Amino acid sequence: MPPDPHLWITILAGGSGTRFWPLSTPTRPKQLLPLAGERPLIWDTLQRALGAVPAGRIRILTGSHLLQPILSALEGFDPGRFMVEPQAKGTAPVLTWAAWALLKEDPDAVLVSLHADQAIQPAEAFHDLIRRIVPVVRTGGMLFTVSVRPDRPETEYGYIRPGPSLEGVGDIDAFSVEAFVEKPDRETAESYVNAGYLWNSGIFIWRADTFLEEVRTLAPSLGRLLPLLDAGDVDAFFEAAPELSVDEAILERSNRVASVSATFAWEDLGSWEALCRTRPRDAAGNVALGNVHLEDARDNIVMVQDGEAVLFGVENLVLVRSGDVVLVVNRARVPELKELLASLPAHLRDPEGI
Repeated sequence: MPPDPHLWITILAGGSGTRFWPLSTPTRPKQLLPLAGERPLIWDTLQRALGAVPAGRIRILTGSHLLQPILSALEGFDPGRFMVEPQAKGTAPVLTWAAWALLKEDPDAVLVSLHADQAIQPAEAFHDLIRRIVPVVRTGGMLFTVSVRPDRPETEYGYIRPGPSLEGVGDIDAFSVEAFVEKPDRETAESYVNAGYLWNSGIFIWRADTFLEEVRTLAPSLGRLLPLLDAGDVDAFFEAAPELSVDEAILERSNRVASVSATFAWEDLGSWEALCRTRPRDAAGNVALGNVHLEDARDNIVMVQDGEAVLFGVENLVLVRSGDVVLVVNRARVPELKELLASLPAHLRDPEGI
């Protein structure tokens, strides 16, 4: 099947840099880190996108403070392919802006929205799924998300309650979405997995015009601002836009939402724990990156950016060294990292400054 000439890919590449502190900071969020391989996550994401569309049909959505760091990580990617949001207002405003801009450029545009901080393997399966679902998106008037079958009761992901299978889509495993549910506690997550709920990957596919129709209908606080974009005033659009996720603004309200099952391995790199699923472990269950020496140590996650680290007689720790900052935390307390950061002085939260 030849590639669709009206397919575009947007890459969401913002971020606050809290989940992988101290290695990540507001000026070096996780997509700039080599968490899934030897290259930064944003580089991996761009290569995956280039396997589906030419570079001219890729747009990277980010903030001005991240433009230069991302350009450095992407080794010469055209700065003209960036859409730099004046203010971070969430995924709903920035994806509305992207849909509006690409619809002006291509009235038949179909958009695939990717996050810059996810691991997907193999890339060929991702490309094949996109090729097969785009004709369904083009003709069906639906907003699609890609769903993933859970292999554990994850509390850091949103979930989808699947509805009836869609007809007339061949051998594609596609179905309507009955409900989106937010990140649950452990007990609720277990009940979701047992009930057949799916993870919401945050990968979206839709026609630009269909998405904007739903914005006008379901999110009037954004829809009424589209004339500002028509007038070329992007700053005023973002200044007036509410802070909203696309899930809250559109997907949880629309009756035109469907999903297609992922045919690839997917991981949202949301915390240090994710390294245990994307990086090899030694015989004692340790994940160690950098100059690390382990003796009688089990089930630890260690990342040393510079210098060396020695762990002896310890288990279930996360140890990270970045510059002058060293973090040591029990793995069970990693979900509390955001609260910890809020209590730390500014020079520790972001040593490089903004």
